[in-house]
Amino acid sequence: MVTLLGATEIRALAAELDVTPTKKWGQNFVHDANTVRKIVSAAHLPAGSAVLEVGPGLGSLTLGLLEAGHPVTAIEIDPRLAARLPNTARDHGVPDGQFQVVNQDALTITELPTAPTALVANLPYNISVPVIIHLLTQFPSIQRVLVMVQAEVGHRLAADPGSKVYGVPSVKASWWGDWSTAGTVSRQVFWPVPNVDSVLVAMTGHEVPGDDALRARTFALIDAAFGQRRKTLRQALSTLAGGTAESEALCVAAGIDPGARGESLVLADYLALARASA
Repeated sequence: MVTLLGATEIRALAAELDVTPTKKWGQNFVHDANTVRKIVSAAHLPAGSAVLEVGPGLGSLTLGLLEAGHPVTAIEIDPRLAARLPNTARDHGVPDGQFQVVNQDALTITELPTAPTALVANLPYNISVPVIIHLLTQFPSIQRVLVMVQAEVGHRLAADPGSKVYGVPSVKASWWGDWSTAGTVSRQVFWPVPNVDSVLVAMTGHEVPGDDALRARTFALIDAAFGQRRKTLRQALSTLAGGTAESEALCVAAGIDPGARGESLVLADYLALARASA
């Protein structure tokens, strides 16, 4: 039977490895078993889902996923933590073959030993959106996501058009699936205690709307539209299109009002612009 880590053991492991949590790698370790189980439950994973975890740290969430019967591949950038994790898994009753760790940077990784069907992670707050987008791009087998991120970032990912926090992450993330918030997490379950609030954000995957070339054109348009948020599309897209007359013609060809602003458009609108620009 798999057992979970407690606060005392987490501090003992950190001392053994001479690990002081660093802001550079966004290390805040969850030390509450009930919170770990809450995160695993919120993921709503089909039985036996192959999970990709990013930044497992000392293994709190890892063991929770393994306890629920999900094989885990973990990406850990800190070599000390990566080297210790297999031993921690064995010490806590994880059967052989259920856990593997890759000592790499989640922002640059391009290959995994097992194709994951889900991403579940307590993500480093400073790089959470780039990590999500990189992993969804590289590993299209991922159809379910449950990540713990800074509250501000989580609300952006799940935002609807027209809301104050709707922006580039909201539109780009919708390329892969439908996003929603899935609960909050107390600061007090972390060591060290972070100075920001955390939320859980979930994604259910859908068929992507096009190939990599279409995605690149679409994302370039999203960046341009939100890069000058207060400007109309006629102005915001002018540099990309080659002038205001060209950007206006592009909008008209896509069936979109050139006087609209980027924050009023959904992914389908940006897709129409991208197809019209091809």
